[in-house]
Amino acid sequence: MSQKRVIAVVVTARPSYSRVKTVLEAINQHPDLELKLIVAASALLDRYGSAVNYIEKDGFKIAAKVFNVLEGENLAAAAKTTGIGILELSSVFDNLKPDIVVTVADRFETMATAIAASYMNIPLAHIQGGEVTGNIDEKVRHAITKLADYHFVASESAKERVIKLGEDSKMVFNTGCPSIDLASDILNSKQLSFDPYEKYGGVGARPDLAKGYLVVMQHPVTNEYKDSRKHIEVTLEAIYKLNKTTLWFWPNVDAGADGTSTGIRAFREQHQLPNVHFFKNMEGKDFLELLMHSDCLIGNSSVGIRECAFLGIPVVNIGSRQNRRDRGGNSVDVNYSQQEIEEAIITAVQKGSTSPSFIYGNGSAGKKIADLLADVPLQFHKTIVY
Repeated sequence: MSQKRVIAVVVTARPSYSRVKTVLEAINQHPDLELKLIVAASALLDRYGSAVNYIEKDGFKIAAKVFNVLEGENLAAAAKTTGIGILELSSVFDNLKPDIVVTVADRFETMATAIAASYMNIPLAHIQGGEVTGNIDEKVRHAITKLADYHFVASESAKERVIKLGEDSKMVFNTGCPSIDLASDILNSKQLSFDPYEKYGGVGARPDLAKGYLVVMQHPVTNEYKDSRKHIEVTLEAIYKLNKTTLWFWPNVDAGADGTSTGIRAFREQHQLPNVHFFKNMEGKDFLELLMHSDCLIGNSSVGIRECAFLGIPVVNIGSRQNRRDRGGNSVDVNYSQQEIEEAIITAVQKGSTSPSFIYGNGSAGKKIADLLADVPLQFHKTIVY
């Protein structure tokens, strides 16, 4: 009987868990793989929704926890958090001795995973490389591509881009995005199967969702972080003026998150926001179900570009955070303009749902990735293809 491959997956934030949940399930179910789940950074912090609670509730055994987030929510804190992550993850990898390390997407903490694994000669697999957005995330994403040995990309254009970056085409696989797997599970949902107020609490009004509602998820943009408060205030003004039932989610731990959070709190104290309810976090499947039955998503989250395109949910995408990312037909891009945002929301709600897009896959990414992790040759060197 052959020995199982040990696969260490590092989850550093609440979006990363949604991105990789079906991969974790598929690894656990695969006869030739053994999962070692490492939870780190903001995924452990309650102020950002403590994703670790949902991970444990879903039945995953956590092999190690890495507390490495430095307070500050500015560029220096992000850089230092990455450095602490390299130190701590190196010790974790040395203890767990994985055959392959898996890192997800493009958050600054994922750079620590990639650097630690690469310097320890551990084969590195990267999920969601090859995409473009035009901010610091793109630099991180492409840097991890050059450190990674296996590339599980989410679209054909991403695959082409990774190969153009000089990676061996035999190690680049278009698996689709694992988050689409979760979205495919709720395609037949006819109505909300839970009460978000009862299940998740949160702060603010408790309006009647049966009459329709908006969802807002807006994060700071790292290369525009000094303007994060101004950016969020524009969206707040638009939502306040529209006076529609709205469910609003707090931002990620990025440079500028303090400005975003302060802007929300100050605006809420001044205007009360009678039709807005605020949430820290929500289980991935519940969040997608909430989106499925919403009138529109507003903000700059990649969930609007990926899962909402697959589900046909209208999206008003604000600002530059998702610049140049592959689009379905469900989103409209607007600037930080109260009038533009208001008009785009009204138009999107009137038009309603759109045709589903399969640009990021059809809902089978998790199993594809697990099968590849079991079969790829173990290597931590690059084949020269320039």
